[in-house]
Amino acid sequence: MAATLPTLFLSHGSPMHALQPGAVRGVWENLGRTLPPPKAILIASAHWETDFPALTGAEKPETIHDFYGFPQPLYAIQYPAMGSPELAFRSISLLKEAGLNAKEDPVRGLDHGAWSPLLYMYPKADVPVVQVSIQTALGPKHHVELGRALAPLAGEGVLILGSGHMTHNLRERRNGAPAPYAGEFQDWVKQRIERRALGELADYRRLTPHGVRAHPTDEHFLPLFVALGAAGENYRAERLYDGIEMGSLAMDAYRFN
Repeated sequence: MAATLPTLFLSHGSPMHALQPGAVRGVWENLGRTLPPPKAILIASAHWETDFPALTGAEKPETIHDFYGFPQPLYAIQYPAMGSPELAFRSISLLKEAGLNAKEDPVRGLDHGAWSPLLYMYPKADVPVVQVSIQTALGPKHHVELGRALAPLAGEGVLILGSGHMTHNLRERRNGAPAPYAGEFQDWVKQRIERRALGELADYRRLTPHGVRAHPTDEHFLPLFVALGAAGENYRAERLYDGIEMGSLAMDAYRFN
């Protein structure tokens, strides 16, 4: 019987983190070393948005370089993990059982939100990976339900991972000290995660003065709700990292058991 795995939320950083991960590298590497070996990985990345949930069904998903204007070595990176059509089919079945329309995408590959942290967690690319899309227009509560629908997979040896950002205001990137609002938003989120106050967390744009500033658009925050939903109602949360880069980009990483 497969071990029940935790769920994870990782802030994946800019594409350059694939080449220069900085301090978060140790967190990603340690997760790969210490987690029970997964049979497969199901990852929700902020960089694949669709109208309703889609799952990558390719047996050999390509490495997508979904960015422009970066150094050439970044475009040479390949993450040749196998896909898992079986996991895609199982995920679609679970979503449909929960009343969520879902489909397979047979050609979609893995974007940098998926492969940047996986390069360091599983550098041999020897764990099959399936990516699930997010639905930005449907908001946080929808993604909690999406995660809850997929939760049985954690008991089947599948590592469920949300890859986004704790804060993601690219217009305010700067050198120097972290912006105070970013740290205040981190603390607000942490308190609600620890209290399992998912309703408040889902209403973050209204309930915290920094919500819209931290996330001018929702897409990089939504993978957190997938991981929280998949963790179950009585999860225990552990924040693994809380560094802030470029002034406004909080790189929080969480593990939910």
